[in-house]
Amino acid sequence: MAEEGANSVQRVIAILTALGERNPADRPMGVIETARVVGREKSQVSRTLKTLAGSGLVDRDPDTLGYRLGWRFYSLAARAGDHQLLTCAPEIMRGLVRTVGERVHLSVRDGAHALTLLSENPTRSVQTVSLVGHATPVHATSCGQALLFDMSADDIHDLFGGVRLVACGPKAPRTVEELVVRVQRAAARGFSTCVDEFDVDLAATAAPVRDFRGRIVAAVNISGPKYRIARELVSVGRQVKAAAGYLSKNLGWDGTAASDG
Repeated sequence: MAEEGANSVQRVIAILTALGERNPADRPMGVIETARVVGREKSQVSRTLKTLAGSGLVDRDPDTLGYRLGWRFYSLAARAGDHQLLTCAPEIMRGLVRTVGERVHLSVRDGAHALTLLSENPTRSVQTVSLVGHATPVHATSCGQALLFDMSADDIHDLFGGVRLVACGPKAPRTVEELVVRVQRAAARGFSTCVDEFDVDLAATAAPVRDFRGRIVAAVNISGPKYRIARELVSVGRQVKAAAGYLSKNLGWDGTAASDG
């Protein structure tokens, strides 16, 4: 009985894995194809797929009668991803602090603001102020701009509703059009940089963190006094990008999945 139960669990895992490895743009997998891929009997696979469909873990296409992962599966995976993000981030952030010697933040987007969830500090006498729990404007911060990388120009315009951007530092973008140009330029190289944008004499750089679907779920950023890091900001940005990529890998992103925005 125990062996039969173990085989059933293994069959479920094999089927979910096969469906998950399918490109979302491809047609859903039918029972025969799924059975061939997982190396199981067609009748067993058919029964398992019906059970999974009943639970919402897979969906059955009404036209092709094929199967793909369901929204309940993605919902559970997203919850696990949130936990994984907060569990893995501190160690990666501490490694970045040791390498660069500046404060490191982890932020998420909340509308037109970036909310700082975590912060790791270096042992320096001069540090930037901790922003944990605080919301900062996305248009004037490196983390905020990194969180917009996958948004189209129209999406960014919609986000701000045509309202003139609030003035922050002297070099912050003043219009949405200017913000769009900066975001697109930064997205092309994989990390954003800001100097005198959020505050005078503050420099920062950030890169996005992606989940298993390739969607941006957070941003890692480093900030510090301009006199200390501005000259090395591009080099630091590359290190932040690498750290964000490593964190994304921990969330299940393989670096190839296309984000759908």
